[in-house]
Amino acid sequence: MRLVVVSNRVTVPDRNEKAAAGGLAVALREALEKHGGLWFGWSGAVSEGPSQEIRQIQRGKVTYALTDLGEAERQSYYLGFSNRALWPIMHYRLGLTEFQRSDYMGYLGVNRRFARALAGLIQPDDVIWIHDYHLIPLAAELRRRGIGNRIGYFHHIPWPSADVLGALPFSSTLIRTLTSYDLVGMQTQIDARNLIDGLVSLCGGKAEGSTLRLGGRKTVIRAFPIGIDVESFRRLAAASVRQAATPLRATRESLGERKLVIGVDRLDYSKGIVQRLEAFGQFLRSHPDQRSRVGLLQIAPPSRSDVPEYAELDRQSDEVAGRLNAQLGEFDWTPIRVVKKAYSRSALAGFYRRAQVGLVTPMRDGMNLVAKEYVAAQDPADPGVLVLSRFAGAAQQMGEALIVNPYDTHEVAEAIRTALAMPKSERIRRFEALYRTISATDIAWWTNRYLDALSAGREVPDEPRSWPIEISGGRPAASGNRLPDPKTGESRSHAKAEPETRAGAAKPPLRATGADRPGGKSAPRTGKGTPRLKVVGS
Repeated sequence: MRLVVVSNRVTVPDRNEKAAAGGLAVALREALEKHGGLWFGWSGAVSEGPSQEIRQIQRGKVTYALTDLGEAERQSYYLGFSNRALWPIMHYRLGLTEFQRSDYMGYLGVNRRFARALAGLIQPDDVIWIHDYHLIPLAAELRRRGIGNRIGYFHHIPWPSADVLGALPFSSTLIRTLTSYDLVGMQTQIDARNLIDGLVSLCGGKAEGSTLRLGGRKTVIRAFPIGIDVESFRRLAAASVRQAATPLRATRESLGERKLVIGVDRLDYSKGIVQRLEAFGQFLRSHPDQRSRVGLLQIAPPSRSDVPEYAELDRQSDEVAGRLNAQLGEFDWTPIRVVKKAYSRSALAGFYRRAQVGLVTPMRDGMNLVAKEYVAAQDPADPGVLVLSRFAGAAQQMGEALIVNPYDTHEVAEAIRTALAMPKSERIRRFEALYRTISATDIAWWTNRYLDALSAGREVPDEPRSWPIEISGGRPAASGNRLPDPKTGESRSHAKAEPETRAGAAKPPLRATGADRPGGKSAPRTGKGTPRLKVVGS
């Protein structure tokens, strides 16, 4: 049985690239390497016209099949419908959602072209795993071409309620195509329920628990919350203490004994960066004794700079940071530093390790892996405190963080104060509970759990709704459920471990090694009525 992965973008690794880089791409690559497989998608290159050429590159047991986009396809499929219609509406930002019929037609056209190219590469026993909102209708196009293989879809961003999604023209037609999948994975239980409710109310489907029946097909819709490579990231953070790279060394020297609050996000309006800056300013105004004693480092590499809303966010974040620094700063202390560049994973691990507070306050997020990376990077003997938005999917797993409403700058400001003043014993208690959770539900657990359900077509158990602070049970902890030793930083087992959730399960046909979790909450009402969707011409 071969695994076929399809994603919007595909990056072919260099021959000497180390898998230790971590992340989703590495987890998928490892699953493909183990079973042999194909990874299909856009190369990232843009040609003058649509490209019918498929370039295949072999790396070990993985074949990378790449195609370019034409400039018109990039404008309609990628910049248009995917990023100016689907992305904002999936994040409950109706006022930023812009629909053009030509973009929607281009989006369908690219999915149709991808299906034509992919159908010729599929073997009878392949299991196909398609990723994210760019490719929602791809399975429907494959079915039209006679592909009867098991096909799964994973949605990495939030899924909105039916009344929000219903504002998008052709929404019922689009989401109906999801019933061409055998398994649809969401980040949280709320996202899964929103999709099921939408298919029932907008398309007339019939729901039986997590199973949706429509038009003679049966689709299972479940939550499979994604994790990180905890052990790899922990090692990067521990190594950063001994081998400080230039950015981290310079940061340590400039901070001296001052405390550090850190935020790391792509420059995107869903991340709440401007609101976070305002909240830090409110913290300093409310607690003047903290001035010159703590600073905020916001790392925000630009993304989608050719989309006007992102260019405006770039300008706005600079304006807010400049205003607050002018109002609150001193000649020898700049309260806020906004750095708009990307850093390596090892550098980020070092920044997280140095920071006393991780400020992760998106306005809406599917999961948010920065929250998990921050916890994984901490020194077990003197950990920092995570402040986490209730509207990030990670909040459903990470209840020992300080959970806040990112729309309330005063609440976020007081959470920063609470985190900075928290006694070490309480910080350690919270850290250990969070570390156990992210270790038990890491990226390998997520990969395995999804592939178990997709390849075998069987139910997988739900996660517990809460994770105990003290692990209980009768067997030694698995290696993925170990806490780092406070003295050495190396992983150590607890004497007790949580009970097996899959005891006696048969070995699945596809495995890598690893987890899931329920979650999500509805976005708050921010005014009277609902912002209107912008529909532009045809």
